[in-house]
Amino acid sequence: MPNGYYRNPQYTLRIPEELMDKLKYIAEYSGRSANREIEQLVRVHVARFEKRHGVIELTPEDYEFIRKRTNTKSGSGKDEG
Repeated sequence: MPNGYYRNPQYTLRIPEELMDKLKYIAEYSGRSANREIEQLVRVHVARFEKRHGVIELTPEDYEFIRKRTNTKSGSGKDEG
């Protein structure tokens, strides 16, 4: 679902500067941006979780709950009121 001008949602990450510098070093070494490096790490983490616990299948109710908890818009176009 589109989020503003971006196809993917944005998330602000707060990490210590030294750790970010190391991440950027690894990303450069791998030929990726820091953002893509973080995305790759998240993909690997999700894949490992799903391998151990089964595929995560989110329902529309799960998406609604997640968006309410994270204060983001559902993008469904439906009026929930």
